[in-house]
Amino acid sequence: MYFELITPDKKAFEGEVIGVKMPGVNGSFEVLNNHAPIISNLEKGELRVTASNEQKFFEIESGIVEVLNNKIVVLTETVQEK
Repeated sequence: MYFELITPDKKAFEGEVIGVKMPGVNGSFEVLNNHAPIISNLEKGELRVTASNEQKFFEIESGIVEVLNNKIVVLTETVQEK
């Protein structure tokens, strides 16, 4: 599954991942391989990216996520790697 984390200034992360846990407005949720297509709002919180041999954590402001055909794109105003 391919993941991109994008701000207006840069791509904070892009690459193959196993899963991404996000702070949704109705609670956190995780996207794994073959997830159903969605578009959802995100709130301020921690985003956890699980790759094959590591986990990365990012603090994001509110944003939006699109999941389609095993590709996840998160758009946010600011992001900080933890």
